[in-house]
Amino acid sequence: MVACDFFVAVTARFRILYVFVIMELGTRKILHHNVSAHPTAEWTVQQFRQALPGGHPYRFVIHDRDSVFSRELDEAVTAMGVRILRTPVKARLGNSVCEGLVGTVRRECLDFIIPLGERHLRRTLQLWVDHYNRGRPHMTLGPGIPQPTQGNPPATTERRRLPAGPVVRTKAVAGEWHHEYWLEKVAA
Repeated sequence: MVACDFFVAVTARFRILYVFVIMELGTRKILHHNVSAHPTAEWTVQQFRQALPGGHPYRFVIHDRDSVFSRELDEAVTAMGVRILRTPVKARLGNSVCEGLVGTVRRECLDFIIPLGERHLRRTLQLWVDHYNRGRPHMTLGPGIPQPTQGNPPATTERRRLPAGPVVRTKAVAGEWHHEYWLEKVAA
């Protein structure tokens, strides 16, 4: 099951840009994102084509009742093999997971910058999405990471102590606003 939503970002020249995100609900992975000054139904269908290529495992798409989600868009997305689930009228929590993602994007990424333009916003979001998918722990996953790059940490008998041998490594990501941490074995 996937969910999608639009939100706005304002540039340094007070231009409004629309950000479209599609996320997988089970893993909390952001499947696709893009930026447009004037999103249309045709543009949005193209975003679904990029996010849901042939042979995808998804059965449902949740979206709200925004005017860009037209009947033609729903028919095109349904032709991709997924069923559209529209949120109920005036149901603030109908797409709560994706709305929560929008809040997270704002708090962890867009609150730190004023995008200079569409290209700058797209690049900044790409850096943050890579961090979100590959390095940021999600409490709803236990805490886990949607697409981990390092293996699981070695087991230890004490929960708050590091196992003997590995050391903690860190790397600055997303413009050095965030850091990723992992355990790495040290050569003896």
